[in-house]
Amino acid sequence: MEIEKTNRMNVLFEFYAALLTDKQMNYIELYYADDYSLAEIAEEFGVSRQAVYDNIKRTEKILEAYERKLHMYSDYIVRSQIFDEILSKYPDDSFLTEQITILSSIDNRE
Repeated sequence: MEIEKTNRMNVLFEFYAALLTDKQMNYIELYYADDYSLAEIAEEFGVSRQAVYDNIKRTEKILEAYERKLHMYSDYIVRSQIFDEILSKYPDDSFLTEQITILSSIDNRE
């Protein structure tokens, strides 16, 4: 369960990081992506462990709320599955392959 939650938070962070405050981004990235402990993050920012914990829990809820409202991650998964199905059904169609490549690059923009 922990690995699944970590993976989900990392993915949601990738989609919605720009909507978070700097503090929320820092805490979530350190905790989930860089595997810092609550104590390490607290020490890094000069706050209590409880403050870090509370912020991370609030930010997790915010990320889940963004996904419920905007569906960016779930839409991305569906698009990827459709692209894979098209490519497997029409592997020799260069036009479709090119168009899917273009659409995929839009999803992966920085």
